[in-house]
Amino acid sequence: MYVDSEEARMTIRFTTGQSPLGSVLVAASDKGICTVSVRESDAGAEETLRARFPKAEIKRDDAALSPALETVRERIAGRKLDAEVPLDLQGTDFQREVWNQLLSIPAGSTRSYLDVAQAIKRPKATRAVAQACGANPVAVVVPCHRVVMNDGSIGGYSGLPGVKKALLAAEGALTASPD
Repeated sequence: MYVDSEEARMTIRFTTGQSPLGSVLVAASDKGICTVSVRESDAGAEETLRARFPKAEIKRDDAALSPALETVRERIAGRKLDAEVPLDLQGTDFQREVWNQLLSIPAGSTRSYLDVAQAIKRPKATRAVAQACGANPVAVVVPCHRVVMNDGSIGGYSGLPGVKKALLAAEGALTASPD
């Protein structure tokens, strides 16, 4: 977990809602969306948010975040994949470098962990790229689901089982392997 030195002064607003993949939480700082979490329940999603930002003031704000939640739901359904979303990506410099690279992967496409490592000019960092994908705090919006194994199989995903496959299917980007 990465803890920003400004976290103690942060206020994070969040909302939750249902999607075909489970309960979705969208949270934002004053700078933009800082967390998207798909979990089995609203409580599980909120627990993930509080664990990520243990020192921040966290408030529910359904009205203000309703548009952001709807954007995430649209993306889960494979629609509006190019809609601009203000982000507050909090992580290490390396993680942010990986996440920014993920944002350049076109909808409906996939890249391997090696492809991403090479794109950031660190070809031996495939394992670190995989770890950065797993630490992605804004799943669905920063499309870590578009990163697959070198053999084309889906590989791991830090969210609920089946979410990565469902997101790739919604985008029409399922690889040859159903894993």
